[in-house]
Amino acid sequence: ASLANTTAGAVAGARKISNGKPIPIISSKSLSFPSFRPSISSLKPLIPTKFSSLSPLQCSPNPSPSTSPPSLKSRLRNGETLYGIFLLSFSPTLAEIVAFSGYDFVVIDMEHGPGGIHESLQMLRAVATTNTPAIIRLPESSAVWAKKALDLGPQGIMFPMIDSPKDARKAVSYCRFPPNGIRGSAHTVVRASNYGINEGYLSNYKEDLLIMCQVETVDGVKKVEEIAAVEGVDCIQMGPLDLSASLGYLWDPGHKKVREMLRTAEREVLKSDRKDGGAFLAGFAMPHDPPEALGKRGYHMVSGAVDVGLFRNAAVEDVRKFKISLNADSDYSDDDKDSDEKYWSE
Repeated sequence: ASLANTTAGAVAGARKISNGKPIPIISSKSLSFPSFRPSISSLKPLIPTKFSSLSPLQCSPNPSPSTSPPSLKSRLRNGETLYGIFLLSFSPTLAEIVAFSGYDFVVIDMEHGPGGIHESLQMLRAVATTNTPAIIRLPESSAVWAKKALDLGPQGIMFPMIDSPKDARKAVSYCRFPPNGIRGSAHTVVRASNYGINEGYLSNYKEDLLIMCQVETVDGVKKVEEIAAVEGVDCIQMGPLDLSASLGYLWDPGHKKVREMLRTAEREVLKSDRKDGGAFLAGFAMPHDPPEALGKRGYHMVSGAVDVGLFRNAAVEDVRKFKISLNADSDYSDDDKDSDEKYWSE
């Protein structure tokens, strides 16, 4: 009504003559602004006939599986040895750089990194542009953390501190919907199913998901053969630093006893029959145990670096070189390394 009054007043105040005849004054009473409340039925004529009977899911074609790169599980089964990196910074920029660098996989580390579920989502989106597979390492082995992480849609999930076959069976159950597990279901709306657009998600989720169990204590090593044989466990991820702590050698992960126990665990995993559901071997490289050595010993998934460590080393070296350049007589030398550098933190 106020718009009508304003319009009428403006017309009256600007009364003009056209062909010697006055333009009729528009009264506010002659203007009508009916409310517009379209119903679904009124919109039906606008919807193409071939789509009118389809649901939103049916109207959205699913990507062809043939266009997707092979999954981590399929590459492992084909005998490939995969090289990856751990992401602890939760920086999407560093994650993008890593993805463009060509790593076979990344591990988004919620156990030791500062990020949670929301930050992990941003990391997944950062690496998705290059189709780089992502694994989420949980802060603890629990149904709640597994559910929230899996709903984000990573290709793999890593459970820390698995010490027994019972722990491993629980971990697998957290990844499966009833009746095969206890995973809570919201598959119609979560990112893992493309927010419900991927109608084949329930048929394929078990086949595509890589389940990794970390063995990183003396008790875990004693049971590692049984853990590797648990149905659904795809990889045994060794944890050398926690294993050294479990043995009482936290500050000496290269100690002979630590290396011996690690080799024992490796042999037990490697002798499992992967064609009959056995697990692949995965692990971290250490300064005294480089990535190429792990590959030669039968590891099929090798993590050789962590984003924070790479940046730290580059920053320390950059400062060191500059200080040397200022004073040729400096105490710095090429052999002077940060004492912390010999440790690779998990």
